[in-house]
Amino acid sequence: MRIITGKYKGRHFEIPRTFKARPTTDFAKENIFNVLNGYIDFEGATALDLFSGTGSIALEMVSRGCRQVVSVELDRDHHRFITDCLKKLDTKACIPLRGDVFRFLKSCRQQFDFIFADPPYALEELPAIPGLVLDKNILSEGGVFVFEHGKNHDFSSHPRFKEHRAYGSVNFSIFQ
Repeated sequence: MRIITGKYKGRHFEIPRTFKARPTTDFAKENIFNVLNGYIDFEGATALDLFSGTGSIALEMVSRGCRQVVSVELDRDHHRFITDCLKKLDTKACIPLRGDVFRFLKSCRQQFDFIFADPPYALEELPAIPGLVLDKNILSEGGVFVFEHGKNHDFSSHPRFKEHRAYGSVNFSIFQ
């Protein structure tokens, strides 16, 4: 896993082979962030990374200058990996939380300029996630929510849907 651009551009982190997480490919990550540059200025933004997995997206947001990134990951080993990566970068811009995303969403009162969610593609609750995030009022006015999902889901009928991008088997729906 590598950081594509920003302050920590080119930094690599070896993901343990025992991980169940499916990190967003570098190709897909680079392309979606290129699209997002037209939507949001990451410098000084607040961001939320749901279902953080390896922390690839959270680290990318820190590198791009987000003032604060909250990373939510349930798996103990994945959370520890994210924490270790942050220590190697010597940054306090990211708050790695170990916990259930759905519980976090129920209690969250903070607003974010950018929210990214990459749940397991087989997650039963996956279709409900955009509604849960967008109805909760945690996305700031003018903020952007990116939802990574498999090809079998279409969110274009959601009233806040803006566009869909696909890079290989990785699909992103963008909401505002």
